[in-house]
Amino acid sequence: MPITTEFEYVKPRDMDEALHVFSLYREKARALAGGTDLVVHLKENLARPEVVVDIKALEELAGFTLKGDVMHIGALVTFADLIDSPLVKAKFPLLWEASLTVASVGVRNRATVAGNICSAVPSADSAPVLAVYDAEVLTRSIRGERRVAIAEWFAGPKKTVLAPDEIVTAVEMKLPAKKHAGCYMKLSRYEGEDLAQGGIAALAFADNTYRLAVCALGPKPARCPKTEAVLNGNKLSDKLVARAKETILQEVSPISDIRSSREYRLHMTQVMLGRVLEKAVARLFGKGPKYGTENIA
Repeated sequence: MPITTEFEYVKPRDMDEALHVFSLYREKARALAGGTDLVVHLKENLARPEVVVDIKALEELAGFTLKGDVMHIGALVTFADLIDSPLVKAKFPLLWEASLTVASVGVRNRATVAGNICSAVPSADSAPVLAVYDAEVLTRSIRGERRVAIAEWFAGPKKTVLAPDEIVTAVEMKLPAKKHAGCYMKLSRYEGEDLAQGGIAALAFADNTYRLAVCALGPKPARCPKTEAVLNGNKLSDKLVARAKETILQEVSPISDIRSSREYRLHMTQVMLGRVLEKAVARLFGKGPKYGTENIA
């Protein structure tokens, strides 16, 4: 399908030039990094910007680093970059695991983590993992820089708190000081390329505390504080998991659509919760499946 929308194409040489363009055009400008969503939207006339700003040449947005216990992920970092990184696999294996579930190899080679959360679709695979790590989104405009907690980033389906003249420069996540392990599980119609019908990320800590977050089970990805409260301070048991399964139904609000019914999503939310908790705790004690395996429900 060809792109029929007319727009100006700009490829800034540096960040100052890019920010100047966004300050002029604001909501009429769209950033182009991986383009896996934007190009589709242009072809389907869902996006009609006056200017497309190609940010791929901005070197300060590239690459990722671990300084101390903070992972800095530049806005141009793709899911393939994360998958290929021994550092990510060793330090943030939950992020590595979730990255493997994103769409197809071709999409992962171009799609960026920053773009995934800017698209703000309820099924964003990276969002639950970023949520359980209490990640922050770094933004910049000619007015200055901001840090936005991932818990405050999503404003609704396909909506964020990003201002019209801002661009995302990076995502940062802090490695927890306490011993921990995690699991991300995605509900798909088949193993392979598919959007999540539902997804749950869990972190289990050695002090019997837990972090949980979901995607595609409500209007936006979110943590599950009520379910965490039920779990916290307790060793995992069948009785505890049963209580958590009842509680999480108070924190999700899935819809029925072409991919799944609301009732099936509710049922599988409980199934996935039991599985991610079991696997996260098993990994905490050096058991359970390796990261990147058995993560498709």
